[in-house]
Amino acid sequence: MLITKKGQVTIPKHIRDAADIAPGSEMTCSLEGSWIVTTLAGTGVKDDRRTKLKVAAARVRGSFSTKFQQIGADEIMGFIRGEDSAVGR
Repeated sequence: MLITKKGQVTIPKHIRDAADIAPGSEMTCSLEGSWIVTTLAGTGVKDDRRTKLKVAAARVRGSFSTKFQQIGADEIMGFIRGEDSAVGR
């Protein structure tokens, strides 16, 4: 592998795929004797994004009035679209 001036290397695609490494994934590097060892840090960026999305969605749901929380998906979509029959208009 070629090392850039900044010390960067490109991990071959087949290895990234096999290790489930996505853009934005974090890795650690350590020196073990004459070996450079890289290890994925945490559970990966995909899980982290899902968790953040779930937390944000729960926060938004919690901010709705009780009446709004009781309505169904079709009514919510109608409300978003500005349809006259949506959410008790």
